[in-house]
Amino acid sequence: MRPTLSVLIVAWNSREELARTLPAVVPELGEGDELIVVDNASGDGTADVVAALAPAARIVRSERNLGFAAGCNAGAAVARGELLVALNPDAAPRPGFGEAIRRPWLERRGWAAWQALVAAGEGATINSAGNPVHFTGIVWAGGHGRPLATAPPAGEVAVLSGACLAVPRRTWEDLGGFPERFFLYHEDVDLSLRLRLAGGRLGIEPAAIVDHDYEFGAREHKWRWLERNRWAFLVRVYPASLLALLAPALVLTELALIPASIAAGWGRQKLAASVEIVRWLPRLLRERRQVQAARTATAAEFAAWLTPDLDSPFIPAIARAAPVRLALRTYWRAVRLLLRA
Repeated sequence: MRPTLSVLIVAWNSREELARTLPAVVPELGEGDELIVVDNASGDGTADVVAALAPAARIVRSERNLGFAAGCNAGAAVARGELLVALNPDAAPRPGFGEAIRRPWLERRGWAAWQALVAAGEGATINSAGNPVHFTGIVWAGGHGRPLATAPPAGEVAVLSGACLAVPRRTWEDLGGFPERFFLYHEDVDLSLRLRLAGGRLGIEPAAIVDHDYEFGAREHKWRWLERNRWAFLVRVYPASLLALLAPALVLTELALIPASIAAGWGRQKLAASVEIVRWLPRLLRERRQVQAARTATAAEFAAWLTPDLDSPFIPAIARAAPVRLALRTYWRAVRLLLRA
């Protein structure tokens, strides 16, 4: 049966973005669908724009900025739709999105969750066609910068982009939603990898397209959140045998990132992330026990969706050089052989 949608948008001072996105969202909603906007204590009249452009939308008001992860959880808590669709406030759906995003459900593809094709560059190029995950936890937007016409067909991806992802509400509730303490970044990776631990499959529906107003950049706190949350999902989600085999690579990655972060001007953010992870570790270990208790996939099955290649244009060229690529592939081949053994 055709599932009802609950589109969740988390907004913080997003008046301008929503003025573009809401007129594209509203026509894609049908009978029984709903739009929920979580206003994270905006001070720019965000709620006024929602009331004017989407009067049927429900506004969940927060007295403080909860961040994206907790904001999505707050919206999902009041949702009634069978299929939750988390959508960035600056990701405008194209016509036909409402039907296309339901297609994996209607066709019974067996996916635990899926994403739309995320476009950038005024819709001419790909922002994300599914995100790769390096075995050290480094994640990037898959296919970024390639022509939109080269987007892959419907199929499985490693992890989902949080710019627009869909998950059945029951699956979301069973999983517990996003990890709220992440605040921003990598909550989509954590959710995706927990689904994989539980034996779930993840996919992309390229007929559902959103135009994401995306530009890679790093605000003052972005690198701290990225690094902190990378370690958080490694601790929470990676099976113990995989973590043990990756320990040398993770140590070398840290040693390489320290001078790299200093040279790039975010050394303080890297240090702050490390301090936060140490303080957070007791809680992370408790969360890890809960996550691992629900695991049904073997470590080898889980590792099959990780990659040894650092193929992002945003990663320094030295990390993508042929000798480094060969070394990473050789190391990863040995790790996977040991996991299978």
